[in-house]
Amino acid sequence: MSGPRATLRLQFHSDFTLDDAVPLVDYFADLGISHLYASPLLTARPGSRHGYDVIDPTRINPELGGEDALRRLVAALRKRGMGLILDIVSNHMAVGGAGNPWWLDVLEWGRRSPYAAFFDIQWNSPDPLLAGQLLVPFLRSDYGEVLQAGEIPLRFDAQAGVFYASHHEHRFPIGPPSYDELLRASNHPALRELAAQFAALAEEGGYRRAAELKARLSRLAVQPAVRTAIEALLAAYDARQPEGFARLHALFEQQFYRLASWRTAADDINWRRFFDINELGGLRVERPRVFEATHAKIFQLFEEGLIDGLRIDHIDGLADPRGYCRRLRRRLERLGRGRYWPIYVEKILGQGEELHGDWLVDGTTGYEFMNQVSLLQHDPDGEGPLRVLWHSLGGRPGEFLEEVRQARRLVLTGTLAGDFESAAQALLQVARGDLMTRDITFGQIRRALLELIVHFPVYRTYIGACGRPAQDEPFFRQALEGARASLDEADWPLLAHLDRWLGGKPWRRLPPGPRRKAHRYACVRFQQVTAPAAAKAVEDTAFYRSGVLLSRNDVGFDSQCFAAPPEDFHAACLRRRERFPDSLLASATHDHKRGEDSRARLAVLSERAVWYGERLQRWLLLAQPLRRSHGDDPAPLPVDELMLYQTLLGSWPPDLAPDDEAGMRAYAGRLRQWQEKALREAKLNSAWSAPNAPYEAACRAFLDDLLENPVGARLREEIAAAAAAIAPAGALNSLAQTLLRMTVPGVPDLYQGNEFWDFSLVDPDNRRPVDFAARRQALAQGREPAELIGHWRDGRVKQALVARTLALRARCPALFAAGDYLPLEVVGEQRARLLAFARRHAGQWALVLAPRLASDLLDEAGRPAIEPARWTDTRVLLPEIPALRGVLSGETVPRGKSELLVGEALATFPVGLFYGA
Repeated sequence: MSGPRATLRLQFHSDFTLDDAVPLVDYFADLGISHLYASPLLTARPGSRHGYDVIDPTRINPELGGEDALRRLVAALRKRGMGLILDIVSNHMAVGGAGNPWWLDVLEWGRRSPYAAFFDIQWNSPDPLLAGQLLVPFLRSDYGEVLQAGEIPLRFDAQAGVFYASHHEHRFPIGPPSYDELLRASNHPALRELAAQFAALAEEGGYRRAAELKARLSRLAVQPAVRTAIEALLAAYDARQPEGFARLHALFEQQFYRLASWRTAADDINWRRFFDINELGGLRVERPRVFEATHAKIFQLFEEGLIDGLRIDHIDGLADPRGYCRRLRRRLERLGRGRYWPIYVEKILGQGEELHGDWLVDGTTGYEFMNQVSLLQHDPDGEGPLRVLWHSLGGRPGEFLEEVRQARRLVLTGTLAGDFESAAQALLQVARGDLMTRDITFGQIRRALLELIVHFPVYRTYIGACGRPAQDEPFFRQALEGARASLDEADWPLLAHLDRWLGGKPWRRLPPGPRRKAHRYACVRFQQVTAPAAAKAVEDTAFYRSGVLLSRNDVGFDSQCFAAPPEDFHAACLRRRERFPDSLLASATHDHKRGEDSRARLAVLSERAVWYGERLQRWLLLAQPLRRSHGDDPAPLPVDELMLYQTLLGSWPPDLAPDDEAGMRAYAGRLRQWQEKALREAKLNSAWSAPNAPYEAACRAFLDDLLENPVGARLREEIAAAAAAIAPAGALNSLAQTLLRMTVPGVPDLYQGNEFWDFSLVDPDNRRPVDFAARRQALAQGREPAELIGHWRDGRVKQALVARTLALRARCPALFAAGDYLPLEVVGEQRARLLAFARRHAGQWALVLAPRLASDLLDEAGRPAIEPARWTDTRVLLPEIPALRGVLSGETVPRGKSELLVGEALATFPVGLFYGA
């Protein structure tokens, strides 16, 4: 099977299983997809809607149909010559709950568990309450309160012969050596006799003998008298009684974990999480044994020919991304015996950052393309007015970078404080290990490290034994300069030490021993805190605080940059073709903040900033009767109200009338979900850790009045009219974005259902069920794209564009996979409003024309199509080409033509794709 030509991402869960995808395979093939790209399929926490919370990496999730269903899906794909790319989670597993046997074994046995080395745990914590223990922050409130309320009862599983405690969905195993105390207190002789044998498990080899003793206890428990004795024993540990409280607390103190409130995690956590999520524990996949155990099922699937490529989630969370990717590549090469399987990494690239070429991967999952096409579609002239408008009305900084730095300080001293302290402690050990730096204080290190991370321009560096790669050096320098500007002069010398300790001086030059180990450990801890700090500060905070223009706030975007010229887009395409020609190209993902067509529509506001500002001022006046009071302030506050208006403008369905009660009710339900998440992620007036219920209720009431009640009718109608006014230009942007994704160097990736318009909001809204029946029916009709422009609101025109373009890619795979990328010069009055390029390979040619910033060229007909006369004398200068015919329209380009009038080329369809050989 050939490599991916076009992929389509599917989100699997219990309501959309592997078997549910089987009857859709023919549709995907007819659409032009070569490979399905599946969300994680390994066994996740029951009820998972995304699959990233894996609890058993050795099995295909039974909720998705299990391995048999996977085989059925692959068989259907093979019949159509298609492949399957699988998303895997190497960085973490779901912990807590009662379903992860590896995690439960660590709780039961501590460092004696064979799985203790699987998780990234710091067993030697400086906290005396965590001496050799694992912090388990899953209690709803403070430990003493929850214990006294009887909410961590001691239980017995007769079938397994084990004691455990529970709290809601969480299970906390009691270590078998502690059974000695429990059983000795029993009034049954058989249990007391067994107690001494359990006590012996504390000795070497006890782990192996424990299973036999548990089985004996299980057999004993079948006897009614024994069961009665065990029930009496459990009653003696009822923490609602003073004696039971003391006994149960004493029992917990003997365990390899310390039960604690969920709030303690931010400061006291002694194991690495995925960002700040207590239920996701970091894995030490850099260790060969862990690598093999967590990937065994994946390798089996490759060996059996069931999967054809991998997408690696959150590569920046790993201790050594380069080493991991190279090990994975070597393993696949051995399995493939000459066959090549692509590997893609989920990597967010900062401004000026490129994926390292020595990782032996095929590229990223395409966030950077989302950013590049977005920059192309924003008018730089709108930046200044929109920043002023946002700052004056919302009261927040106009500069996105200022929001980011505020947010970084917030998360580093809040939800990620424990991770930050761990990195600082690691650096303190480095300082203490050198006679010349042992007087450096912990406070000095903390201050300098905080400012370094606050000013870090990328997610992380990739320090190895040879130090920082040259490719990373400019970003580290930038962070050092930013930190120097923020620190007092007295702390400047610390920056020189951090520069040296964090990869400036290779640790391999140090003699083997504690000092080398300390340097390496500090570098790993540093890099594993900068990545989550960036993600939490940017994606999960600043994106919800800065509303200059929400179309520039999405995963992988450099939101400090507002717009970029066509030359930058061309340069990025040329660079991608040179370095990663098979990289994925995405414009929507399961993680995006708003749908690809919402962003395309909101981008139009950059062209109409004055128009938008005038309407916004009017809406703020019309909204006065809808606002509530929250203390001395209105609710919603301006920052939240302004973001709501932009969200409505971007996501308003094209066919939704403001007086459609049922439609407005459904739409309002989606907006309520978005609003709650937006308020809490911003952490300004509410938060996930401390929801501000009265403020949220007032904001929800405002939204309800605006969208559903008579008091908001006037404002509702005006917002709907404004959304309708920019919708045609937004649709034109969408068609251009879609065409570019499928024709520039790289592999186009389609997100489920987005062959129709995508006006989704942040998850879970962007993971709603897809009406594939409507999509299949529309594709089967085979209508001409030009014909569908008149019915553009239903989204079929976008699907026709996708199908026609992917059909050309299927007929001429080498043209798009290996063809030259030739930027073409545009001249004439509207030259700035068109991007043009050609693809060339072995005598085959494709010519692509994509309008940009074309809002002013649209007429009042309300269609995303530009009248030919409005292009005036604008033309594209052509190289020597063969005769070309339109793939999306009936227009042709004669052989040898030196220039092409844009008005003629786009006379019947608003974007152009021409092919010839």
